[in-house]
Amino acid sequence: MVFPLHRSLVTFLCAAFVAGTFASAFAQGAGDAKPAEQQKPPELKSEAAHLADVARTLQGRAADAECTHLGELAITLMAKNDLDTAFRHMDLYDRFGCPGAHIQQSFRCVLLAGIPNSKDSAPLENLVRNCWAPKAAQPAPAASAPAPATAPASPPATAGAGAR
Repeated sequence: MVFPLHRSLVTFLCAAFVAGTFASAFAQGAGDAKPAEQQKPPELKSEAAHLADVARTLQGRAADAECTHLGELAITLMAKNDLDTAFRHMDLYDRFGCPGAHIQQSFRCVLLAGIPNSKDSAPLENLVRNCWAPKAAQPAPAASAPAPATAPASPPATAGAGAR
């Protein structure tokens, strides 16, 4: 007599559990789609727009499109510890006559800023782009260009000449 009651109670509880699990799984699946669209990282500029910005910001061979592309790619690979591939890109970088000192400065900037640990490559690519052609670098060369022209003064030369 007790068994039919228990049997129907167990059946009811199992059905409620299955229905509850299905409803929560369905609600979770629908809820995940909307926040994922809202959490997309900002899109990177197109390659042509980025190369044009670099050409306006930097001066010399480091501003050339081939130097910018290969240099940023080599730095990104070095930051990801893919040194074999990075060195192959640096060989091409050197073959185009691009300045090696700019790669050193940019990689130092990336290291000092801290390499992001995320699996998404967008933050690393943004960091490399900002280190290759910093936004603050544009006014700095124009402001510092006149200073070195006036900085070499003759007093140190005359002091050395007067002492001899």
